[in-house]
Amino acid sequence: MEKQTVQKELSGFVGRLLREKFGKGPETVFSTVSDTVVTIYFTGFLSPLEKSLMQKDRSLYVQETRDLLMETLIEEINVFIHQYADLTVNKFYYDWNLEKESGMFVAIGEGAVATSPYPNQEKVEKAIMRITEKAEKQPEAVFSHLINERTLLIIREGLLINIEKELNRLGFQETLKLAKRNLERRLIGERRQEFEQHTSAQIVDYFVDWDFDHDKSAILFVLKPIK
Repeated sequence: MEKQTVQKELSGFVGRLLREKFGKGPETVFSTVSDTVVTIYFTGFLSPLEKSLMQKDRSLYVQETRDLLMETLIEEINVFIHQYADLTVNKFYYDWNLEKESGMFVAIGEGAVATSPYPNQEKVEKAIMRITEKAEKQPEAVFSHLINERTLLIIREGLLINIEKELNRLGFQETLKLAKRNLERRLIGERRQEFEQHTSAQIVDYFVDWDFDHDKSAILFVLKPIK
């Protein structure tokens, strides 16, 4: 099956799945399929109930509810990706930008993510290292992959401090994720202009998620190239 067809089928499937589980589907879904990575970015995704909760400053409740529902959806999405994109998913990351009513899924296959150099790659990765050091500690490794001109994926390894590892071991994954999501999104936002200079693109949206058990993290930038 051609890549464009796979991407179209995947976008349609995710849109229907979210509508079925959350009561309202996204207005747009953009899927990108490469050899080892699948990214899914969607917009216009906020139900009337969630909007009401957001107006009452209950965004944490919205995040908790979504995270709980995602536990039942990840396997279905991974099966679809395996069947249509011929990719066995090893890692799955997701995040929400409730203010922009958007979200992202990143599915990574087994083995190393295929990367190729792009302009200012080292500057981007060093900026990510500084952000991580401010939030937790300097990561053991950072590498990035410009999947296409609109999608930049960054993977970090070895970034958790001991207290975070202990909270994860004790079962406080959701509390840890909520705290880190708010902190790191804020830190990335503070350096937004720097990243835009390095990538020669406007950052339309950005997301971050963690695999606490394996001490890894994924950051996704949605870009709009500056012509």
